[in-house]
Amino acid sequence: MNEIGFDIEALVWIAAAYLIGSIAFGIIISKLYRLPDPRTVGSGNIGATNVARSGKKSAAILTLLGDAFKGWLPTWLALQAGMLMDVVALVGLAVFIGHLYPIYHKFKGGKGVATALGVMIAFSGWLALSVVAVWLAVFLISRISSLSALVAAVLAPVIAWQFLSPYPVYVAVVVVMSAFLIIRHQSNIEKLLAGTESRFGKK
Repeated sequence: MNEIGFDIEALVWIAAAYLIGSIAFGIIISKLYRLPDPRTVGSGNIGATNVARSGKKSAAILTLLGDAFKGWLPTWLALQAGMLMDVVALVGLAVFIGHLYPIYHKFKGGKGVATALGVMIAFSGWLALSVVAVWLAVFLISRISSLSALVAAVLAPVIAWQFLSPYPVYVAVVVVMSAFLIIRHQSNIEKLLAGTESRFGKK
């Protein structure tokens, strides 16, 4: 394939990944369950944590799975298609950015935790499992979802280097996603510092 043909194919993969990432499962699942639009309740976030505040755990679980799946699918497909490593990395980043800034919802999306996890699953199952273990350990101690996500985001690049050091471009994607995750949790960081962040199981 010539260089121009490859460039066009890569752009198609990246654009498709962004469009897939823009699918807001939190909104879709809430509509199917006839729940309030997650953008209008709680934190206003479209992710699983805010959907869980509706009281429907199954809706939150489906949102989590959907957001993780959309992060995994295009990244995994790009790998299976034998795309160059740089293109696979950009596909993973594009689907993540799509969740944060969805074109279907005026570029107002979620925080990206589940979608980032999906991308990491495609990069390395061990990486994803280790990051989940960090999230779970912090959550079991604190019962605070945002704190768990923040600690996992801080440690994810270190863990990624352990498993993906031969593929530095994938590590770079994890670093970028982690930086976005921390930025998107800015309001949560302020609440944590003020001691007002909500805990699961407590009002």
